[in-house]
Amino acid sequence: MRRRLVRGGLALLVVATAVVGPGFRLAPLAQPAGAAPAQPAEAALAQPAGAALAQPAGAALARAAAASSAYGASKTLTRAHVAADGTTEVVDERKVTVRVDQTTGLQGRQRLRVSWTGAHPSAARAANPYGEGGMAQEYPVVILQCRGVDSASVPASQRLSPETCWTSTRQQRSQMVTERAAIWRKDRAASTGEREQKTGISPWPSAKVCPDVDFMSTHLTPFVARSGKVFPACSSETMPPEAATGASFPPAEIAAFTDLEGKGEVQYEVRSAVENESLGCSRSVRCSIVVIPIMGISCGRDAATPADEECRKPGQWTAGSSNSASLGVDAAVSPSYWWSESNWKGRFSVPLSFGLPPDACNVLDSRAPVAFYGSELLSQAALQWAPAYCLRKDRFKFQHNRMADDVAFTLMQGGGAAAAFVSRGHADEGATPVGYAPVAVTGFAVSYVVDKPGNTGEALRLRLNARLLAKLLTQSYPASYSGRQRPGLEKNPLSLNTDPEFIALNPGLDKQAREATATVLSLSESSDVIRTLTAYIAADRDAAAFVKGKADRWGMKVNPAYRAIGLPRAEWPLKDTFVPRSELECRKENPAPYLSQVAAPVSSLRKIAEAVLDAWPNVQTRCERATMSDPWKLGRIERQGVGNRFMIGIVTLGDAERFGLRTAELQTQRASGGRPARFVAPTSTALKAAVREADGGTLGKAFTLDPTTLRAEAPRAYPGTMIVYAAARLEGLAKKQAGDVAQFIEVATRRGQRVGTGNGDLPPGYLPITRTGATADLYASAQEAADAIRAQKGLPGSADEGDDKSDTPAADSPAPSAPAAPLAVPTAAATPPTKSSAVATTRAVTTAPTGDTPAPLAGIALPLLLGLAMVLGVAAPAAKQLVQRRSRR
Repeated sequence: MRRRLVRGGLALLVVATAVVGPGFRLAPLAQPAGAAPAQPAEAALAQPAGAALAQPAGAALARAAAASSAYGASKTLTRAHVAADGTTEVVDERKVTVRVDQTTGLQGRQRLRVSWTGAHPSAARAANPYGEGGMAQEYPVVILQCRGVDSASVPASQRLSPETCWTSTRQQRSQMVTERAAIWRKDRAASTGEREQKTGISPWPSAKVCPDVDFMSTHLTPFVARSGKVFPACSSETMPPEAATGASFPPAEIAAFTDLEGKGEVQYEVRSAVENESLGCSRSVRCSIVVIPIMGISCGRDAATPADEECRKPGQWTAGSSNSASLGVDAAVSPSYWWSESNWKGRFSVPLSFGLPPDACNVLDSRAPVAFYGSELLSQAALQWAPAYCLRKDRFKFQHNRMADDVAFTLMQGGGAAAAFVSRGHADEGATPVGYAPVAVTGFAVSYVVDKPGNTGEALRLRLNARLLAKLLTQSYPASYSGRQRPGLEKNPLSLNTDPEFIALNPGLDKQAREATATVLSLSESSDVIRTLTAYIAADRDAAAFVKGKADRWGMKVNPAYRAIGLPRAEWPLKDTFVPRSELECRKENPAPYLSQVAAPVSSLRKIAEAVLDAWPNVQTRCERATMSDPWKLGRIERQGVGNRFMIGIVTLGDAERFGLRTAELQTQRASGGRPARFVAPTSTALKAAVREADGGTLGKAFTLDPTTLRAEAPRAYPGTMIVYAAARLEGLAKKQAGDVAQFIEVATRRGQRVGTGNGDLPPGYLPITRTGATADLYASAQEAADAIRAQKGLPGSADEGDDKSDTPAADSPAPSAPAAPLAVPTAAATPPTKSSAVATTRAVTTAPTGDTPAPLAGIALPLLLGLAMVLGVAAPAAKQLVQRRSRR
């Protein structure tokens, strides 16, 4: 890390006392980076080996924190029929193993990795396996979220059953069919009562609620809501309100595909009571994921009937085949009868535990909150940190309010907020000095959902370079033939996936032009994220040249409206005002800049993450009206269907991890001299590599992550890495407010850096700030800022004017038992030239005799040290220059 390690002659003098003897003790804050004093056991950061974020290929930061809550189980599943002579014939037997990567501390809409091995290979793969779309498949793995747990030790009301499992449609849970198709009545595992003509609910609903068809066999699997209300599920009108057509959230339940080796994996989205009140899962209401590998119904033989023949069918589709047209399948091996006893008894039940809801502090703590405003990068961390403050009376009630970084900083400087969360140093707009305390290392990601051609699954890897991002932001893809009318875009590719530059980096993806693929969903307001993204573009020679008007080697040119736009910038404008000609009535009634409607930025990164999660672009080009007599209006286009998804957006790493979004690798080094281009994913290693290049970081200045330096000196560093600071005034804050801010910094950088999913933990998507290693200087800088904010004495003007309180050890930071190693001092003549750097502030340092120093040594110590101080006073400037050039790798 490029940060000051030398604070002037006095600081070196104190370090040098270590060679004299034990008569002088270093104050804790005088420790060099990496040697900060340890905390007591109750406050120590739990950072075992391997606790850092893992590095899955082509994925975002892994959920290392969830490892302790993972689930894994195996069982042998069998399909066996009763023959005419009464013997049992086993037709299929498999040992299936199911794993889930996280089960505790969950939040609504979080996605969990559910994987399995040993299952029967699937057939007739559906284009959309979610909800009703997954019904026409053979041998899928059905995954549902259910209220309750599989345990005889809990009350009956808390046990899961098919009646407490959520489905989005009636067709997934209730059947009304002819006698021949009523194969559940032949299930040998079913009870006698379950084989009757009308089963599943008692008393049977009235004909008014569920019209009774006498010649039909009917099974109803009602849904029992958290409130106790029973929904018969015999029609769409008798389903819970969250199951309505066009509901706010798409179906989460899935009939997932198993490959020819018996393996499969999905990202399963769990819903809390916030998203699905009828299901009602929360911290106090126990729920489970139920995984049912469909083996097929095991059939009994009361008599040889057409229904018995249907029950025994093994499937008509070849394993691995696709069924995008939703043609007929053998019902006995389909997901339609997941609730039938043969299938239900083979379930894997995975208990879930939800964390506190986002509004927990408002409900549980009546105190007025202390509001911190600013960066959305901290949102996921703040969600877990907030209860660690509001649920303790010895701490204040912390509240994070998302706000544009610049606005938050101005609000803090003007006294309207206790602190601001920002990700860069902001120019002072007043005389009041500001301290920057690093509290999180995270960043942005380019998230995507892209399906491979032929309905063969999602693309697991995507590579982007700075020029491709520049093309997307500058609305340089026409998106459609309406956009082609725009002068200057006539010859450009319609969308990203038809661009030869993108195809060369990502071969094998489809080339179907879409409006949504002509843009990257981004922010409509100012943000340090946009500044960091555009700084990455500005630092790339090819991307910068493209923005200035130079065509790429395939002839694509920048949208003239954005030519030579200034970079970097914190807010991205919609500059294209071209309105295309159209004969459509709705376009004539609603003339508007077309490409701006395609871009359609939103007000928060969270909205972008949810849009990618739902594969629902924000493109506002859909013509719609309520009735034929109503005027036309333009609205959001429809969600993209599974198998045809292609969408990307700018998100936070925290949201990417929470929602299980895939993230693109960004180019950091172009191909040269036979060396291939380098692309870097947002892994812990890549974030550490970036932090090591952070420059500066004094009390009144933020660290600098220069994209040009990263490209030149750390090509393995992730260019989207960002440091989040709690910035607060060093003068003028009320004592209570200053103490709250200082307490936040201390807790956030100590207990708050323990990786986990519980209250007060650091969630996935963040690199822990630790006392040693790549982030050691961030930790030291945060403690220094906390002390200065609490003291409210401004910036020290010199070593002699420093605030003595900055040397006082925190309550959980006793002095180390071993002395610090001496620091070698280079001569001025050996100092190489350096770039200018911020002047570091100096901490005052105290020393105290212990009474254990032998008299002769003590007698010469002080004169020796005074002489050494004079030498070091001369050498310190040279030493500082040299050390600031070195990066601790």
